[in-house]
Amino acid sequence: MVKGFLDEFKKFISRGNVVDMAVGIIIGAAFTKIVNSLVTDIIMPPLGILLGNIDFSNWFIVLKDGAEVAAPYASIEAAKTAGAVTLNVGFFIDSIFSFLIVALAIFSLLKVVNKLKDNPKPEAPAAPTTKTCPHCFSEINIKATKCPHCTSDIK
Repeated sequence: MVKGFLDEFKKFISRGNVVDMAVGIIIGAAFTKIVNSLVTDIIMPPLGILLGNIDFSNWFIVLKDGAEVAAPYASIEAAKTAGAVTLNVGFFIDSIFSFLIVALAIFSLLKVVNKLKDNPKPEAPAAPTTKTCPHCFSEINIKATKCPHCTSDIK
């Protein structure tokens, strides 16, 4: 029973689509890191400046003060160290931007893939198999040297 299961699993795992899926997951993880850096390091700082010098990485709401130190807290880390419960609004906004960028990238990729699928290369027209007799205008085989209808010689 175990051998049959292992054989079936080996057959499944060696399929091309499983390997392709694994490669896609690895590339997706790397792409996610790039997108997160883009959002956190490139997009959010200028957006924070435009919105009145908001530091999104440190934008949080204290739901419950910590047992050791009361609010206000200078950073999320200080609040967590004090044992406070926080609502991390800035991290959530970062995540929304990251999601939108990944969704846009996937949408663009799928649009290109679907366009390639929907527009197959046109097939070359088939070589003609018939021709028209110049005397009686009947359709005859392209290799014919004499018309079967009017018996004229065809050059």
